[in-house]
Amino acid sequence: MAEPIIVIEGLKKSFGKLEVLKGIDLTIRKGEVVVVIGPSGSGKSTLLRCINFLEQPTAGRVLFHGEEVGQRLVGGRLVPLPEKVLDQQRARMGMVFQRFNLFPHMTALENVIEAPVQVRRMPRAEAEELGLRLLRRVGLADKASQYPNFLSGGQQQRVAIARALAMEPDVMLFDEPTSALDPELVGEVLQVMQDLANDGMTMVVVTHEMGFAREVGDRVLFMDGGLIVEEGPPEQIFSEPRHPRTREFLSKVLH
Repeated sequence: MAEPIIVIEGLKKSFGKLEVLKGIDLTIRKGEVVVVIGPSGSGKSTLLRCINFLEQPTAGRVLFHGEEVGQRLVGGRLVPLPEKVLDQQRARMGMVFQRFNLFPHMTALENVIEAPVQVRRMPRAEAEELGLRLLRRVGLADKASQYPNFLSGGQQQRVAIARALAMEPDVMLFDEPTSALDPELVGEVLQVMQDLANDGMTMVVVTHEMGFAREVGDRVLFMDGGLIVEEGPPEQIFSEPRHPRTREFLSKVLH
């Protein structure tokens, strides 16, 4: 068994009186592609955002390489980590959102190299070499000097993936990366993600793309009502779901 990269223990998250995550236990191992599916409002995105501490858990903890993310236990109570330490943890977790969030005043290449130059203090020439290599990897070597508003949604999302990869993360987190795209552009983004999986990247992917979950996932989690209701290999989840709620969900989304 590969080493665990992320270990989640008893994770809960509430927003006011609304309990969104009700106790999640999960281990993600090096090189594994874990795909999270489930209805809207089931807590999928919140789970992802708790992993890199964009949301602070109400209870439980997330360990990344054995270190607690975002907080430390000091004298029996949890104390937030200094921002600098949290930034270092986050730098090793690439995150790709539904919205591309590219800087509109920067070219594709400038978007990709911004973090390596600013955060990792990488010399600009070295960062540009890395940036061009990553743009080539996502099939956009010819768009390096284009600004985001001249790129399609699919191209912008591929730049966003290259930008996340520029920090050379240990794990990539994808939060419904194709849901804001026109249907004909979805495939090009999923192809890049499939290539990453083939290269051995550890990935946690929240998606509505069932074909991707089935073909690329090593393990599929079905979430509902803030809990992992069922998990298993894609073949088992899609062909012989055990939980009635999983069966009901899949009967509606698989045509």
